[in-house]
Amino acid sequence: MKNPKPILLTTISNWIVAPVVTAYLAKYFLAGYDQLIVAAILLGSSPCTAMVLVWGSLSEGNQEQNIINTSLNTITIILLYVPVVSFLTGIQDIPIDRGLLVISLLAFIGFPMIVGYVTKKYLTSNRGEAWFNDTFKPAMGKVSIIALLTTLIVLFSMNGDVLLNNPDLMIKMSIPLLVGFAVVVGYNLVVTRLVGLAYPEAITSVIIGSSSHFEIAIATSISLYAIGSQAALGTTMGLFWEVPIMLGLVYLGKWLGSKGFWKSEEDEPV
Repeated sequence: MKNPKPILLTTISNWIVAPVVTAYLAKYFLAGYDQLIVAAILLGSSPCTAMVLVWGSLSEGNQEQNIINTSLNTITIILLYVPVVSFLTGIQDIPIDRGLLVISLLAFIGFPMIVGYVTKKYLTSNRGEAWFNDTFKPAMGKVSIIALLTTLIVLFSMNGDVLLNNPDLMIKMSIPLLVGFAVVVGYNLVVTRLVGLAYPEAITSVIIGSSSHFEIAIATSISLYAIGSQAALGTTMGLFWEVPIMLGLVYLGKWLGSKGFWKSEEDEPV
């Protein structure tokens, strides 16, 4: 990929715009509910590394950019997740166990990444690059979709009681989440148009720059505060809203692309 602008834009959105917007909205709308504030910060400080591949494919965006961005997100989340969450909770005088934060990061991001790297090295050296790309990856792609759907079901079921028993907190948490989505998505739509990206790069940038790694956020909230906590409720609401919003963004992006909101693909070198 020759044009670095889409990668730069999503990185800025993921690590500056989204965390700051989310932390501010959480402080404004969730004052007095420290666990919900932490939940919002966890969601806003964890760029997605999985579901965006699905959304990018559905939107017919630039999949090369998608893979580069998600790979970069995996690296940057290891480096920045703990410092950013610690900073944003610290300036609001909310104490968190940074040790558990690190353990959650290593367990749910670091360990799977190492397993994936070792698996690829082992299989390519024993079965060859062609077998890995033509046989193993397609098979794992199908398994990963099933595993992801299973994960979503498990995450909802684990926090089912706290969700059903606290509809007031669900509504309270939904307000900053929905406002935050609107602000961040709006920002990414405008900035991708202003810098002159073509549709495939623009929609991929908007999707990646507006999504969150709700799996790590939920896992971290449970590690910090336990299943059934307000923090677990808050991060689960992030999952509840993100899936339909991202799906809607796919169709919004296609509609905007058809109306000439971004440059045509022929006008943008990549």
